[in-house]
Amino acid sequence: MSIKPEKTKVGFIGLGVMGKSMAGHILKAGYTLHVYTRTKNSSDDLITQGGIWEDSIKELSRQCDVIITMVGFPSDVEEVYLSENGILANAEKGSLIVDMTTSSPDLALKIYEKAKSSGIEALDAPVSGGDIGARNATLTIMVGGDSKSFDRALPLFESMGNNVVLQGGPGAGQHTKMANQMAMAAGLISVCESLSYAKKAGLDPEKVLKSIGTGSAGSWSLNNLGPRIIAGNMDPGFYVKHFIKDMKIAADSSRNLELETPGLDLALSLYKKLAEMGHENKGTQALWKLFE
Repeated sequence: MSIKPEKTKVGFIGLGVMGKSMAGHILKAGYTLHVYTRTKNSSDDLITQGGIWEDSIKELSRQCDVIITMVGFPSDVEEVYLSENGILANAEKGSLIVDMTTSSPDLALKIYEKAKSSGIEALDAPVSGGDIGARNATLTIMVGGDSKSFDRALPLFESMGNNVVLQGGPGAGQHTKMANQMAMAAGLISVCESLSYAKKAGLDPEKVLKSIGTGSAGSWSLNNLGPRIIAGNMDPGFYVKHFIKDMKIAADSSRNLELETPGLDLALSLYKKLAEMGHENKGTQALWKLFE
């Protein structure tokens, strides 16, 4: 049975660049929204719109039917779900937990199994689309878990995204996101190389982007991050430090699958260099700094 707004209390933990917009869409869809994040003033706008602040993960977990998380790193996911004051130790039997952080497939499976033993449903549902997709509710949402839980959560997913796919069992959402990040990693190198070539050849990068963005070279990265590069806008739609985290997870998962990933390995090495230069809190398009 799917979730009905008038009968459901939704908890949202993590109100960063994307999480805040995602939580806002849930609130606008008519759900009672309880929020918690490390920096309370990040929730001010949501509280003004009717969201309810909770002082701890423990209190939020005890009150909500559905708990969604969008935090930073696998270590954060582990703390939020598996600690003594975390979600699984305090959520009610029959509740549904949904981790939308990009995290480890193995950790997703661990959380699923622990949740199941406590009578709690669990989904891993990482997203793609960055800050723009989060603001516009056009995220791609990649889901792993049981079909019954997916059907239950689908109305919530549809309030945040327009491409929602159940990829398979627990961990499948995270594996799909790893495939996404691997494609992004190599793609961002090509975007920077392309615009660097255009600049060196004396071309107008905006005119070049207008031509190649609608041709066979067109991609989300080229058409969304290309204009930011040209404008010199390195503000984060997705942080460099988080992309490095994702690529490390993808590299570890690839090794476990005995898969060689030369494109991913090159991108990871370049982004590590970028972070060492002090750009870890900029957007992923800041890779341009290595090419300009």
